[in-house]
Amino acid sequence: MPALKRLAALAAVAALALTGCSLQDAADGGTVRVVIGYQSKTINTVTAGTLLRAQGYLEQRLQRITADGGPAYQVEWQDYDTGAPITAQMVAEKIDIGSMGDYPLLINGSRTQANERARTEFISVTGYNPKGALNMVVVPPDSPATGLPDLAGKKVSASVGSAGHGTLVQALTRAGIDPVTGVEVLNQQPQVGASALESGQVSALSQFVAWPGLLVYQDKAKLLYDGAELDVPTFHGVVARESYTAEHPEVVDAFLQAQLDATEFLWREPLEAARIVAEGSDLPQEVVYLYNGPGGTSFDTTLKPSLLTAFGDDVQYLKSIGDFADLDTGAFADDRLIRAAYAARGLDYDAALADGTNHTAGSGTELWLDGQDTTRPAGNPTELLRAVKAARAQGTAIRAAYVVDSELGTRWFADKAIWLRDGDNYLAFTTQAAAQRHQRAHPGARPVSYDQAVTGVRP
Repeated sequence: MPALKRLAALAAVAALALTGCSLQDAADGGTVRVVIGYQSKTINTVTAGTLLRAQGYLEQRLQRITADGGPAYQVEWQDYDTGAPITAQMVAEKIDIGSMGDYPLLINGSRTQANERARTEFISVTGYNPKGALNMVVVPPDSPATGLPDLAGKKVSASVGSAGHGTLVQALTRAGIDPVTGVEVLNQQPQVGASALESGQVSALSQFVAWPGLLVYQDKAKLLYDGAELDVPTFHGVVARESYTAEHPEVVDAFLQAQLDATEFLWREPLEAARIVAEGSDLPQEVVYLYNGPGGTSFDTTLKPSLLTAFGDDVQYLKSIGDFADLDTGAFADDRLIRAAYAARGLDYDAALADGTNHTAGSGTELWLDGQDTTRPAGNPTELLRAVKAARAQGTAIRAAYVVDSELGTRWFADKAIWLRDGDNYLAFTTQAAAQRHQRAHPGARPVSYDQAVTGVRP
């Protein structure tokens, strides 16, 4: 957005904090329409999508503007499987605000910048993982593959241009495999790729949350590669068309305020948030809670320097998948509107910007017993096993058990993890490769199955 337009929009947002409405809209007396593109099954965007929509936070804030003498508002939610169709609709000026992953954000900025009416800016983050664990590669349960090198020459399903595809490109490159010629990437929507994996048409699938966790939870896949091995932040965020922001700054401000409402709710009530998102996405609540529970995604609206640095480094990905216009990520990412939203609530944006804490309440390693609406935290994997053993002895059904990877810090399903026993202690890992790295450094550690670990753990 040109400097004068940015200043005008910010000034309008500040004025709206006092007047509660857009003067032009109030004079026109018409209904202001806002179209929002979101991905109901992409857990990292729920604070700008599924959870936000279900809770009605945006509509409530817009209604306050109307009640204070402003215009009426009509909110239209459009659900998509990936970020690509949201970008296409923004290019066509048919979506005003959208949320998507980091690689799709790059494409969004590149695709929209040529048209002043369609041009977007990246205005807030929804959720992130500091190591990159939001994207993963899975293979069939009976696959002999134990690492990415085993995929050389094989067919891999991915949504080209998605966060999952971006991770695949980086991971293959680091493994010494050409991401273009070393594997055959089939460009498929997540659900199509999931079916292709199950039917044996592809050897692996690389996708963003919640698809890897969902397929593993359903026993349709096992985890081959944890994106956290890249140790590069991955995130999802919100984009808005600059022209829409200039015309209706009060709507974009209300959206950011509503996103903060949803974020704070998820921090306080992650299990209830998981239930709400599960209902709105048709995903199992256990899978949703894997990601939006404590120790999972860090939900945070601020545009942290570490994320923007990684974002800038990812620009080369654009060139690897097609003829895209260069994107100045420093100009594309603008935190002035989210700063204004923080200021309106009396919050310190700079303090939040510097805070890397995952604020979701609870323990990353925890046990969820059937029929209970709370979970039991465990201090470490060994304590979790003891709790599982005690529950089994009492005949109590276990709904889900979550454990934090001992090397990478990724939260995962305990019964799907790779386990090692080292003396009286037990360690959990997301992948076979991670467990093998630990064994090389600790020769005394021995592999055990999950059931063997539960049976063998000492009180």
